[in-house]
Amino acid sequence: MALERTVDDFASHLAADRGFSPHTVRSYRSDLVQLVEFAEARGATEPDDLDLELLRDWLWRASQDGLAKTTLARRAASARAFAGWLARTHAASTDAAARLKAPKTDHHLPRVLSRDSMDAILARVSTRAETDDPGALRDLAIIELLYASALRVSELTGLGLGDVDLGRLTVRVLGKGSKERVVPFGVPARTAIVAWLERGRPVLTAEAGGQSPLFVGARGGRLSSRAVYELVSGLLATVPGSGPSGPHTFRHTAATHLLDGGADLRAVQEMLGHASLGTTQLYTHVSTERLKESYRLAHPRA
Repeated sequence: MALERTVDDFASHLAADRGFSPHTVRSYRSDLVQLVEFAEARGATEPDDLDLELLRDWLWRASQDGLAKTTLARRAASARAFAGWLARTHAASTDAAARLKAPKTDHHLPRVLSRDSMDAILARVSTRAETDDPGALRDLAIIELLYASALRVSELTGLGLGDVDLGRLTVRVLGKGSKERVVPFGVPARTAIVAWLERGRPVLTAEAGGQSPLFVGARGGRLSSRAVYELVSGLLATVPGSGPSGPHTFRHTAATHLLDGGADLRAVQEMLGHASLGTTQLYTHVSTERLKESYRLAHPRA
């Protein structure tokens, strides 16, 4: 069986048997397509042609091309999962990636906005929405909901009209691994969503019903993740500080502000949809660093 075909079969396995999200499947597939191209350029066209030396060469070449350690780690994980599946399904005689290691990733604290910066962003978007422009009403609802519920961008764009309970102030989210959770939001987010639903969304689309997308673009179709990235990037461009400028910044900010306000760590874990409490504990380090920085700036004997 040709390597290229096994990638297709593996992607189908991830979606059908493992329940991986379309986004995750695309990531695995993208990595493995590049692996197959690298292998075929070296005459390796069958699953048994993959060996540890070839996989190491693939990662080394990627490192020479300047790829980040996080990207290299993801590629190594994709290769390990793929090679393990080939061995289990007997498409290959051995697991070529059993001893494949990726470089250790650098652990950087995520970018978190201050309360003042977050308030300023919300004020800017709110001012735009006062014009009743449909796009501006949608943008305000998006930013309010991202910050209120700490959603991933894929979770936000995947929402349907029936997923939002305006009475209970909750939203039903389908997260990683197709795991469903219910997340709360506040009154400001509710107000923004109601304004979007009543005065913005009907201008862009006539669709209604529980399965219709909550957020739509200018042509009435489901809003893309890229559009949300562009919106957030534009808003963060003038905010002091360095680091990523995508929607995940609002997720990091929301989680940190919750912990700063005394929220229980396990409650935040449930809200974020983290499988491991260790992932959520990252935000306790962020809170500690913010406290230490405030101390250094304010205390006379720091």
